[in-house]
Amino acid sequence: MSKVIKLKRGLDIPMAGQAEKILTQADMPEWFALQPPDFPGLTPRLSVKVNDRVLAGSSLFFDKYRPEIRFTSPVSGTVVAVNRGDRRRILEVVVEFDGEMKYESFAKGDPARMSRDEIVQNLLKSGLFSLIRQRPYGIVASPEDVPRDIFISAFDTAPLAPDMDFVINDGKEDFRTGIQVLRKLTSGEVHLGMHAELTFSPVFKEAENVKSHLFSGPHPSGNVGIQIHHIAPVNRGEKVWTVNPQDVLLIGRLFSKGLLDATRIVALTGSEVLKPRYYRTMVGASVKKLLENNLTGEGIRVISGNVLTGRRISREGFIGFYDSQITVIPEGNYHEFLGWAMPRLDKFSASRAFFSWLQPNRKFRLDTNLHGGKRSFVMTGEYEKVLPMDIYPLQLLKSILIGDIDKMEQLGIYEVVEEDLALCEFVCTSKTDVQSILREGIQLMIKEMGS
Repeated sequence: MSKVIKLKRGLDIPMAGQAEKILTQADMPEWFALQPPDFPGLTPRLSVKVNDRVLAGSSLFFDKYRPEIRFTSPVSGTVVAVNRGDRRRILEVVVEFDGEMKYESFAKGDPARMSRDEIVQNLLKSGLFSLIRQRPYGIVASPEDVPRDIFISAFDTAPLAPDMDFVINDGKEDFRTGIQVLRKLTSGEVHLGMHAELTFSPVFKEAENVKSHLFSGPHPSGNVGIQIHHIAPVNRGEKVWTVNPQDVLLIGRLFSKGLLDATRIVALTGSEVLKPRYYRTMVGASVKKLLENNLTGEGIRVISGNVLTGRRISREGFIGFYDSQITVIPEGNYHEFLGWAMPRLDKFSASRAFFSWLQPNRKFRLDTNLHGGKRSFVMTGEYEKVLPMDIYPLQLLKSILIGDIDKMEQLGIYEVVEEDLALCEFVCTSKTDVQSILREGIQLMIKEMGS
């Protein structure tokens, strides 16, 4: 076991509404959806049309520029809607579950006895290759590449994040098989980042064919990008792949069962949830039944993911493809007299602007209010306090705004995606849309340099 990598910079946001460690089988929803916006850089082309019948594992759409990368239905049923946005951009492909699971058949077997090409083809046909993301850029990986390394983070430090020990505890065999698959895909190592004090599950502790690393410190120490930076940073011309722990289970089940079993455990969290707990559901499931009779009332926001990087959805919306968490918090559509100038005890501040810092163990009912408007983009040193990486985030963002490719490279654009700078956006005095700016820079890099 390696030495502990201690990260001091960062911020744990003390929010109310952590999920109790109670696992409930969720009622099977009527509708499921895959959402192309979950996949940055994707130009989707439909494989189906409305009223088509599909099986679990049938292709719904594919990447126009890499047609071998398919995105498949998690359930069997009927395609009932293709929802579009501006310029007819595809936002959702909705499947109505027919009440009985029927599956496409895929290759089944021991990954250790299969060639790399056989493994890649099985992942592509089942649609599970889309679970593998590439650094740099945080996009779906290319099956033509052989990554330098593959990284998995065994813990999540985001606000109200699910406990991965609890989520994955009964999946030891599937995790082992999934690791065998990943081991065949890289010429280097499969790295597993664990928390020095919080990771206890034997699924992680006893994992074979991985190189384990221990981390400690506040959020974002659980981000795989932060771990990559401290283990083996990504340099120009290099590519590494990342996979979420639950997605390793999906990959393992594909090779042990020969079918797409899209079961996923999701944490329902937030101060506006009456019974925050864990639910066994499926990828892309509607959240309607999870939320029914389980919310405090109106005036709330439902988020697929965590409050820093998640996406707002409706009460009948769908779980994001990579998400293991649903968060419900109050809307912040109000104005406060004197704002930050009042000596408040019920407000959290990263800069100790309120006296609430005298209550270090308190959990806060935080809402979506920005507590101010956009201001000039100024140098304050706030970003560096919450980003445990040896880069200059403010200068990187400014280089993106002026489109300076050389400066973006020198300042670390290859090492970061939105989740790594999410705390910078949270603490930003200027209320700058840090994550949106970063994605614009990444898109410019892909356009100019290729993926």
